[in-house]
Amino acid sequence: MAYANRVRRIWQAGGTALNGWIALPSPLAAEALMQAGWDSVTIDMQHGTADYADLLSLLPIIEKAGAAPFVRVPWLDEAAIMRALDAGALGIIAPMIETAKDARRLVAACLYPPAGSRSFGPIRARLACSEIYEDTARANAEVIPLAMIETRAAVENLDEILAVPGLGGLYIGPADLALACGYKPGFDREEPDMLDLIVHILKRCTAAGLPCGLHCGSPVYAARMVAKGFALLTVGSDARFLEAGARAAVVAFRAA
Repeated sequence: MAYANRVRRIWQAGGTALNGWIALPSPLAAEALMQAGWDSVTIDMQHGTADYADLLSLLPIIEKAGAAPFVRVPWLDEAAIMRALDAGALGIIAPMIETAKDARRLVAACLYPPAGSRSFGPIRARLACSEIYEDTARANAEVIPLAMIETRAAVENLDEILAVPGLGGLYIGPADLALACGYKPGFDREEPDMLDLIVHILKRCTAAGLPCGLHCGSPVYAARMVAKGFALLTVGSDARFLEAGARAAVVAFRAA
């Protein structure tokens, strides 16, 4: 199959996809971000500031750059998931998935019958990805439902979650996972028990034949995670890049 979803192509070849992250719904900022050459870019509707109208402005920019457009929805909500897909998302990251029931709801919202219960009405998606929406089975094969693993309950129910038919993979949220384990939230965990837990999730996911993603704060840390076997790695976000770049410029000026 000739995949329209770039991440699917990378995974088919055994590679790791590099994912960008949009927290600021600015078309100009998105165009600047897309100059980097990401494999996929996720619009964050949970902790980012984008709304549905912003999706209609940002998704074409991601598509034009050749990256796979993903959306992290605000919550496990079927309406939000279906609307993001109808707008043109090819991947859905759903936060706080804790049980097999949660995972089944995610998959059902992402896939058309008989695999799921997604309602047909790809209002913009059919324009952006016409070859996919000629056949609902093809759309099902391209869309990636990713369950975020970020709580103790999710870890305890990991194998049951991974056994849900149609699940596209897992995406580890280290900030909330660390918070659940008694640490301050943050990315790029170095605590031995946190690293062990992250690798445990990865290994269970790999054993189930599914790809696993991880949210990282730095390219150096993300590169280390490639060697461990992660299939999708996020590095930073537009907001953090802007903050870091501005701070670096001011510090360099003051020092000079």
